[in-house]
Amino acid sequence: MDPRKFSDLVIFNRVAEERSFTAAARSLGVTQSAVSQTVKRLEADLGIRLLSRSTRSIAPTAAGERLLATLAPVIAEIDAEIDDLEQLREEPGGRLRVTCGKHAADTLVWPAFSRLIAAHPEIDGELSVENRHVDIVAERFDVGIRLREDLEMDMVAVPVGPHLRAVVVGAPRYLDSCDPPHTPRDVSAHRCIGFRNAGGTLSPWSFEKDGHAETVKVSPSLIVNDGDALVGAASAGMGLAYMLEDLAAPFLNDGLLVEVLADWCPPFPGYHAFYSSRRHPTRAFTLFLESLRAETSATTSK
Repeated sequence: MDPRKFSDLVIFNRVAEERSFTAAARSLGVTQSAVSQTVKRLEADLGIRLLSRSTRSIAPTAAGERLLATLAPVIAEIDAEIDDLEQLREEPGGRLRVTCGKHAADTLVWPAFSRLIAAHPEIDGELSVENRHVDIVAERFDVGIRLREDLEMDMVAVPVGPHLRAVVVGAPRYLDSCDPPHTPRDVSAHRCIGFRNAGGTLSPWSFEKDGHAETVKVSPSLIVNDGDALVGAASAGMGLAYMLEDLAAPFLNDGLLVEVLADWCPPFPGYHAFYSSRRHPTRAFTLFLESLRAETSATTSK
């Protein structure tokens, strides 16, 4: 249907409801002349009179009544659906699908997600934890959580997590058997444990000091694709490993791992929530972001 004709039908329906061009124009926020001309155009397009006009009143003709019998319920249904959609902006109910990697889930997303669902049981929640780059548009996720550097250009990204830091660690017995590295380039002389990321490539070891950035591509003697396995291999003395600090923290505190190159490992921006720029955020999505930020505040204040 021609979009203009649908608009004309809506105006005709309002005139028939109000039984007045003036009242219809006032409710629609347009001039009386515009309403009158629209109805005349619709009648000309259809080749039939829809309204009987007199100096005192306006009433639908038989053809007009027949058209209204079909038109009025359809417009009323559309209006009701729009009201329901507007209500969704205020009420958090509905579906919320979230995707993220395991580290993000363990440290940030699950605490925030579970708290939201507990507070709003009317939300149907789904959390998908997988270490791959998910196309959230194609797979119909509302929001994903990733590091900023891994995001596509057409996504809206909102920072939600605290800064993170990567560390290079090794077991005391391994470091006692060799000369610990003093610069990133020294790493190449060591046995290294590599991590294969979601894209199938080996994660580079990135360093920065005094404004100088350096990336080292190691030749690992062992490769894993799981954070727990990475920590376990390093703790077993199989070589140096590069990982997020909070993964290593319990083992560093217990003396099972020792950090090296600490002055080359500054903090960097943490996780971002991302969603399609073509999608209007729902109330449930907004509440989820608030829950993520509250989790971040609680974590950083400890």
